[in-house]
Amino acid sequence: MDKSSLPNSVWAATAPSPIETYPLEEDISSEVVIIGGGYTGLSTALHLGPDICPVVLETNDIGYGASGRNNGLVIPTLSKADPEEIIRTYGKEKGEQTIALIRDSASLVFDLIRKHNMEKAGEQNGWIQPAHSPGRMKLVEKRVKEWGDRGLKVDLLEREQLEKITGSKAWFGGWIAHEGGTVHPMAYVRGLAKAASSLGTKIYTNSPALSLIRDNDHWIVRTENGSVKASRIVLATNAYTDDLWPRLRRTIVPVKTWQMATKPLSDNVRKTVLPGRHGLSDTRGDLEFARYDWDGRLVSGASLIFDFNSEERLKEHVGKRLQKNFPQIGEVEWEFIWNGFLSMTTDYLPRLHVLAPGVFTWLGCNGRGVALSTAMGAVLADLVRGQSINDAPLPVTDLKTVPGHGLVTRFARTSLLNRRISDRKELNLE
Repeated sequence: MDKSSLPNSVWAATAPSPIETYPLEEDISSEVVIIGGGYTGLSTALHLGPDICPVVLETNDIGYGASGRNNGLVIPTLSKADPEEIIRTYGKEKGEQTIALIRDSASLVFDLIRKHNMEKAGEQNGWIQPAHSPGRMKLVEKRVKEWGDRGLKVDLLEREQLEKITGSKAWFGGWIAHEGGTVHPMAYVRGLAKAASSLGTKIYTNSPALSLIRDNDHWIVRTENGSVKASRIVLATNAYTDDLWPRLRRTIVPVKTWQMATKPLSDNVRKTVLPGRHGLSDTRGDLEFARYDWDGRLVSGASLIFDFNSEERLKEHVGKRLQKNFPQIGEVEWEFIWNGFLSMTTDYLPRLHVLAPGVFTWLGCNGRGVALSTAMGAVLADLVRGQSINDAPLPVTDLKTVPGHGLVTRFARTSLLNRRISDRKELNLE
């Protein structure tokens, strides 16, 4: 593999070697074609095998997109909507099915890692969400009750308890979802590829799908040097969706995010900063997060409103954040900085679509891509097998494009300013 095609990330630098793959250079047939070789596509393939052996077409190398660039937090909730809101939106029956899907999504990730012996792919140590203000502790208490009532193993953390677990006095308390944790994103996506391949999936990399056309009762996907004829298609491209399917790209807003990794911290510092190696992301709209990699680097990051001198600005900005939350860390030295895109929807809820007979997709990770994408792969596999759309755990909806999509996408990051103002205003009021 030409590693130059991958981002200069800690994940690309430290992942186990990938399986060997090649571009598609012939015309073939398959029951199912999956376009996109990230978490969604490979989870779908894994859940179809071994009785259905799909073809996966990946535009670049495995892990090039969001699945190899994210922060690796495995979170069994949505970013905004909690159970009662989900029920108000979807109704009691479908809402409870959606809640169960989300609740179990993190455990599914770690179950797959254990089942398929994925090397250094993840740690199920729990995910912590600290409250950045006293008012946000009310939200935390609400989440603990609502998710706990639905069977998620959670605990409320008072300020002193949170300080003991995190090594920080910066927050007002929080909660922990014990089924959550962290993954090494590249190790996990490569582990999924290896597992799916072992069950019969054929993976073709550097093979972008250039066209998708109907041919009687089949679909034909063409690449630069080959094609695949299949009866069913899964589009698994999320934030990296292009114009292969008309209008689909305009139903989400791709948002650029930055991830960073320090140089390995000393043993003494690691004993006082997230000593239990939990994953952490707080309640701010302008999210503050941290977790370790296997070698003791602290991984964090941020979003920027404008792209200029980005890396230097981020080094200072995120460095100050870490020093504020963990003063014992001292001077922050950065080793890796990279970026990628995540897919947002206007209501922060995921979308499940049947685009045409035999064509399935989902979009809108909204910052919960590791766990949710893995779980949605299983959902898509069931639909491919013939499950009624009425039995899917998420409502199947028609495409609805974002009004003024071009402008919304262009200026999406300016909403970060409003989130920062809201975060500060909430602290100043309390």
